Amino acid sequence: MTDTPNKSLGERIRELRGARDLSLREFGKKLKVTAAFLSDVELGHRHPSDKVLAEMARILGVPLDELRAYDARPTVQDLKRLVAQNPAYGFAFRKVMDKGMSPEELLKLVEKKPDRK
Repeated sequence: MTDTPNKSLGERIRELRGARDLSLREFGKKLKVTAAFLSDVELGHRHPSDKVLAEMARILGVPLDELRAYDARPTVQDLKRLVAQNPAYGFAFRKVMDKGMSPEELLKLVEKKPDRK
């Protein structure tokens, strides 16, 4: 798959789970996680660990790389590179974390503010 997927990771997981006729509760039992956690993953509010993602791929019968292709989050290496290029990003990330801001709140804030150039 060379194209960027037009679905989120959660949407793809829900699609694959549905194709296998697995309820959230059944899928959660197989993964040893709660249905609430899986619901949050499918809604994009949380992200599975690498271990859980690998187990999801196994249960859903798809290659792990296929699921990873739907994960649009920057990698830790990407974030480290960004902070190394401009330490102000590290300061900004720490401020956001200190405020306890959720990803959703941060996105809303960014969408409200006009770009300053």
